[in-house]
Amino acid sequence: MESTSIETPTLHAIVLAAGASTRFGSPKQLVRIEGRPLLHTVVGRAVEVAGHSVTVVLGSHAAELTALLRHTPASVTVNRDWEEGMGSSIRAGVAQAPGSVDGVLLMLADQPGVTAEDLRRLVGAWRRQPDSILAAQYSGIAGVPAIFPRWALRDLAELRGDRGAQALIKRYIDRVARLPMPSAALDIDRPEDLLAVEAGDTSRG
Repeated sequence: MESTSIETPTLHAIVLAAGASTRFGSPKQLVRIEGRPLLHTVVGRAVEVAGHSVTVVLGSHAAELTALLRHTPASVTVNRDWEEGMGSSIRAGVAQAPGSVDGVLLMLADQPGVTAEDLRRLVGAWRRQPDSILAAQYSGIAGVPAIFPRWALRDLAELRGDRGAQALIKRYIDRVARLPMPSAALDIDRPEDLLAVEAGDTSRG
């Protein structure tokens, strides 16, 4: 009698880190939190849930940030069109995903409160419903980190300008499952956001 098994859906993580940090005033990807550069920490968490199947999309300050990631198992791709906006970075990342992948996890490089455990919960929820978009729920919105199934990858690859993943979450709202993740509410856009992290407040929106 032949044994049958259900294969676990495969995942590729994309860390979006191409922005110029204009509101922050310096490359926020290099900000040290608990002694480690923020980008290094975020990529490490992506590796914990996706193994070597991780792409980091860089743009502004690419040379400096590539050196920072030299000893991680993640792959680096440089988005030459990063000034176009978030859509161009998502396109660049999706282009690096293996053709056989079942889903893509989109992450931002400036959400320091999102832990590896948060990501594991997100991945676990998606693997129970792999045909759904699985989005983090925080501050009254469904957003990133979010996992997009294979059927949505073409849409991701066609994003333009500053239209990010939230545009697709809204378009396919009836196919979106949400996972409460208050830690995703804080992103580091301004120096005062960093002060909130250092004070231990990772739930600011």
